[in-house]
Amino acid sequence: MFFSLKAVFCALLVLLMNVAFAFPTKPIKIVVTIGPGSSADILARIVSDEWSKKLNQPVIVENKPGAGGNVAADFVAKSVADGHTLLLATISTHAINAAMYPSMSFDPIKDFAPIVLMGANPNVLVVHPSNPAQSLRELLDQAAKKPGDLSYSSGGSGTSQHLSGEVMSSLGQIKLLHVPYKSTPESVSAVLSGQVTMAFASVPVAIAQVKAGKLRALGVTSEKSLAWWTEVPSLASQGLPGFNVSAWFGMAAPAGTPDLVIQKINSDILSILALPAVREKLQAQGMDVLSSTPGQFGQFIESESARWLKIVKASGAKIN
Repeated sequence: MFFSLKAVFCALLVLLMNVAFAFPTKPIKIVVTIGPGSSADILARIVSDEWSKKLNQPVIVENKPGAGGNVAADFVAKSVADGHTLLLATISTHAINAAMYPSMSFDPIKDFAPIVLMGANPNVLVVHPSNPAQSLRELLDQAAKKPGDLSYSSGGSGTSQHLSGEVMSSLGQIKLLHVPYKSTPESVSAVLSGQVTMAFASVPVAIAQVKAGKLRALGVTSEKSLAWWTEVPSLASQGLPGFNVSAWFGMAAPAGTPDLVIQKINSDILSILALPAVREKLQAQGMDVLSSTPGQFGQFIESESARWLKIVKASGAKIN
């Protein structure tokens, strides 16, 4: 029996539509590269709560910190490509790490199917209130007098927080000691306890401590000060022109995940991010809510990878 190409195409289309229609067939797992309480974790949990309601199916958040997010990314890259195991992709896993690590067990572009860009937020430079520095300039003066003595914490090597410190060191012509932690909350705690001099922390995690007077904010890493937090100037406006670092987050699946499943997830997440209550929660955390098609997110990842390769090379940043 012979079949026309048109008949075969129609049969394949119906088959793919059935796959998409059946999705999900079991609980979905969103793997987060950083520990609980981080910006990525907060975003994943807000979205997962709403997605569970929408699907009437559990959407589970699982934290797998380690190696700047590479542990989680490797796990998802090697998972079954059916849309049930997803990665909360970050600037680290899909842009910075390829430039920082001499080798990785996955390719951030070839081993993943980009789904949607979801949000971004800058970091904020904070010190303990006991530190006499009232401005970035005063902190840079401290560092210049004691090269390598001033330390800063981050949520891990290869994170935007780590690179924020490297960029500041390069532009400010100073030398700082980087102390990585497993999560941003831990890195902030290190400043509160006096273990380190300063921290570059995501705004959502640090802002409560700043408003409570337990930390002093000296500047944000975005190009300009935040519209809703104008009392904290940008580092770029304080003598470090060109300083512009913001962490971003998106959803990605293992390469080979069916396109119709990718489109279904993209549609679901965009509808969730459009909910006023969700936007309010995320914006209250200092996060800009973003959106994209899968293709646009893929192009964004490629451009960010090229950008951070240049920055890492220029700064001489190393994994420690």
